Amino acid sequence: MSDPNSPTRFNEDKATYTVRGGGEAPDLAAGVAAIRNVLKTLPARPGVYRMQDARGDVLYVGKARALKNRVTNYTQVDRLPKRLQRMVAQTRSMTIVTTNNEAEALLLEAQLIKRFRPAYNVLLRDDKSFPFILLRADHDFPRIQKHRGARRAKGNYYGPFASAGSVNNTLNALQKLFLLRSCTDGFFKTRDRPCLLYQIKRCSAPCVGRIGVEEYAELVGDAKDFLAGKSTKVQTKLGAQMTAAAEAMDFELAAVLRDRLKALTFIQGTQAINAEGVGDADVFALACRDGVMGIQAFFIRGGQNWGHRSFFPAHTNEVPEDEVLTSFLTQFYEEVPPARNVLLDRELAEGALLSEALAERAGYKVALSVPQRGDRRRLMEQAKRNAVEALDRRLAESTTQAKLLREVADLFELAEPPNRIEIYDNSHIQGTNALGAMVVAGPEGFRKGQYRKFNIKHAATDDDFAMMREVFGRRFARAQAEDPDRDARDWPDLVLIDGGRGQLNAAKGVLEDMGIEDVCLVGVAKGPHHGRDGREVFHLMDGRELMLPVNSPVLFYLQRLRDEVHRFAIGAHRAKRAKAIGASPLDEVPGIGPARKKALLMHFGTARSVRGASLDDLKKAPGVSAAVAQQVYDFYHSR
Repeated sequence: MSDPNSPTRFNEDKATYTVRGGGEAPDLAAGVAAIRNVLKTLPARPGVYRMQDARGDVLYVGKARALKNRVTNYTQVDRLPKRLQRMVAQTRSMTIVTTNNEAEALLLEAQLIKRFRPAYNVLLRDDKSFPFILLRADHDFPRIQKHRGARRAKGNYYGPFASAGSVNNTLNALQKLFLLRSCTDGFFKTRDRPCLLYQIKRCSAPCVGRIGVEEYAELVGDAKDFLAGKSTKVQTKLGAQMTAAAEAMDFELAAVLRDRLKALTFIQGTQAINAEGVGDADVFALACRDGVMGIQAFFIRGGQNWGHRSFFPAHTNEVPEDEVLTSFLTQFYEEVPPARNVLLDRELAEGALLSEALAERAGYKVALSVPQRGDRRRLMEQAKRNAVEALDRRLAESTTQAKLLREVADLFELAEPPNRIEIYDNSHIQGTNALGAMVVAGPEGFRKGQYRKFNIKHAATDDDFAMMREVFGRRFARAQAEDPDRDARDWPDLVLIDGGRGQLNAAKGVLEDMGIEDVCLVGVAKGPHHGRDGREVFHLMDGRELMLPVNSPVLFYLQRLRDEVHRFAIGAHRAKRAKAIGASPLDEVPGIGPARKKALLMHFGTARSVRGASLDDLKKAPGVSAAVAQQVYDFYHSR
């Protein structure tokens, strides 16, 4: 067994080493010494290494076929680019995880990058999940629906779609085409007459027996054929059925089939990207300009375009394009199942390894290729053109955003343009369901993965100032505990508060009590005409008030930030209020489940009557045992 006091710790079960060196200040010699200390115990096996700074924060995650050989390269600092030299200078410890092969190492590397988001790795800066279409298989009349997240439900998943808009459009067209139900099982069970979707010819109303199981199963089969790319087969079948109905003088059925054919034609006509003959494929093209890289992705399934999206990975400066694309793909497919064909605009040095790793994760063969001719080549040219255009737009937006942030810094007398702006607001209705909200913005726009809501626990919910004090107390107390050294990535450079002088002073007092005096706070209040003229009053910490011209771009930008936190706060409040509507005072009673609660309410009528009932009356309620009655009585009468 290893000595617990030694600089090397080894976990035999997980094959994980953590090796520490000395030194605190960023020093190249100390970093090299820490790495050499690791080399003493490093095996020549496949695995993943994490480089950590003096605080233990992960600087970089890498994988290797032979760990000892790969890590040795970091000690030869003269051969490293400046970016990696800076990383080595900050390194004070390393954690090593061995794997069975290099493909496993590549998959583990992607997981750890996504988990730790190291400063020196290329990062896929997109925290939004991709939507799928789910055709469920756990009901006699399967439901078709949009799905995000873990795929636990039994059924067929089709995707990914590039956006919620693209999946919604496809779902709407599919409902018109195949008349499949989209309602929940609970809604389905309680229907005694068709809903509106049946009236507008977007559902076949299986809930009330307007279609049998076999006929509905035929519609489901047609939908599966269409989603699998067999649209021609579906079109031919519908055409034949429409002709037969017309010849049989069943003009009402013929009209329904005609409308379904129109829906099919609409779907085919909205394919802005010609993917005929491509089958199932994911298409990626990379564009680079001025050190910024953009990647365009097309999702093709069954020869149909299911949308496209632009990605702009972070930390790409001084990183070769080949390495950026490889790292992007490993992180991208961490959450999304790959198509059997992945089309790229260039050969990758580790293409064979990436293909092996993706196949291992997906459970089927995944081929990476660079199209040379035909439909696939034309599709790739379109992807490359879109990548360049998206990058041009991104650079133009970044230039405008950078200018706005410089003007914000000048307006509020900041030393540098803000990298992180936090905006706060409270939301409640007459003190009920109160919560605070925080949104975050930066040079790249809104950072939605860092939005936070605060359920008000202690402050009087009709006191807006007290609510603001609670929100700021919780936010910055946690920040001080987790990041006492004020890491610039986590601490705000500017804080905007939706409110006037009172809210600003409440927040300012909280920070002063914590000893935080270097965070710029600004209150954003409606102007003298209550905002009807489009102007706002900005309250500064020194007591000054500023107003900007109505046509000022900075005013528009700050209003957009304020409107975003207002939207987020109202949305969170509505969700909380909707949840509270379905709550009952009986929920507070421990050990009372839905069945007992229903029995009590059915017998007494209201929760208030249950609370005032005697023990004998509680025992008389059907379905309520003497023990449960005693439990309810004790809960209410011992308080």
